[in-house]
Amino acid sequence: MGRAFEFRKERKFKRWAKMAVQFTRLGKEIVMAVKAGGGDPNSNSRLRTAIQNSKAVNMPKDRVEAAIKRATSRDEKDYEEIVYEGYAQHGVAILVETATDNLNRTVANVRSYFTKYGGTLGKTGSLDFIFSRKSVFTFDPGDRDLEELEFELIDAGLEDLFVDTDEEGNEIAVLHTAYEDFGKMQKMLEELGIETKTAKLERVGQSFTSVTEEQAADVLKIIDRLEEDDDVQAVYHNMAE
Repeated sequence: MGRAFEFRKERKFKRWAKMAVQFTRLGKEIVMAVKAGGGDPNSNSRLRTAIQNSKAVNMPKDRVEAAIKRATSRDEKDYEEIVYEGYAQHGVAILVETATDNLNRTVANVRSYFTKYGGTLGKTGSLDFIFSRKSVFTFDPGDRDLEELEFELIDAGLEDLFVDTDEEGNEIAVLHTAYEDFGKMQKMLEELGIETKTAKLERVGQSFTSVTEEQAADVLKIIDRLEEDDDVQAVYHNMAE
């Protein structure tokens, strides 16, 4: 069938694998949200956000419902959220967010990935000067006047609003606000009738490290391995694009 078929097949398998990882991470987030605030999304903003994010990646509704049901069971494990910080090769900072039911397993795995790929694991807080925690919302800009919208969102803590493209190449509006203003901004967007695609607390780089293509390939090895780990929820780096 030729190289074109093999290429399409490989891309499809990679997309399926990525979706499976996303579903697993969102399933954990749903469980943690329910355990923290109950199973009603109307009164649990964290759960409401997790469900919203699951829709953005086309997570099947039955998997969302199963995660909520599972979380209400006394037999369901509790997850502990731990952040690991360190450096990959070539001075690139790496921050790893995890959610685990076995702390010993997680720290051993994360440490082994840093060691195997020439990195070093640091102390908690060692990268505070490189990454700041931000509330990040995305939505379809449509024909909305974003300059006018900026004025409406200032009171909710708007820091930045710009247009980018998603993984499919579609235009998407990205909004940044302070970590502590997440709830306030979420409420304001709902009042304005803006349906967000995603709403997350993310780590945003404040300074970046330039690398060559060859060096970037070295760094991506540890990033890819970390992202494959079931206990890892998100990986952030400050490698310049």
